[in-house]
Amino acid sequence: MQASLEIIKDFLAQKRIAMAGISRDPANFSVKLFEEFIRRGYDVAPVNPKLQEIGGRRCFGRVQDIEPPVDAVLLMTSPEVTETVVRDCAEAGVRAIWMYRAAGKGSVNQKAVEFCLERGIRVVPGECPFMFLPESAAFHRFHGFVRKITGRYPKRAAA
Repeated sequence: MQASLEIIKDFLAQKRIAMAGISRDPANFSVKLFEEFIRRGYDVAPVNPKLQEIGGRRCFGRVQDIEPPVDAVLLMTSPEVTETVVRDCAEAGVRAIWMYRAAGKGSVNQKAVEFCLERGIRVVPGECPFMFLPESAAFHRFHGFVRKITGRYPKRAAA
C-alpha cells in the first residue's frame, strides 16, 4: 500500500508531532531528521524510553506520556517495534502515523499498517519525509524525481 499525496501533505501540515525511535547517536539519520523538522518550525516531541532528553528537549518514554498530546507521529523504529508503538499511538488518540523508510524495511510493519487502516488512522507506510519537505537538499529532490519517473512516487487520491 502506498499513501496518497494528500495523506502525506496532511501529515506535514501538523506542526506538533512526535518522533518515536529517535537515536542517542547524534550522527544517526533519525537525529538529522529531528533537527530538520525543528529547523523548519515543527514542535517535535522525541520518544525513546532509554533517553531523558535529546537536543535540549524532554524525551518521552511512550506516546501516551506526551503532554500536550500530538496528532501525528513519525516512526523511526525497527519494524519489530513498530506494531507496539502504533498501538500506543491509537491509545493516545493519534490520527496520523508515518512509518519511515528510505532504504530497506525502515519502520514499515504490515500488521501495523493494517491496524491503522482498520481504525481509520491515516498512515504513510514507507516514505522518507525529506522527499516531500519543500526546499530539501538536491539529493532528496533527485530521489523524488527518480521515484516519479519510475512510477513509485505517491499519487493524488482518486476523486
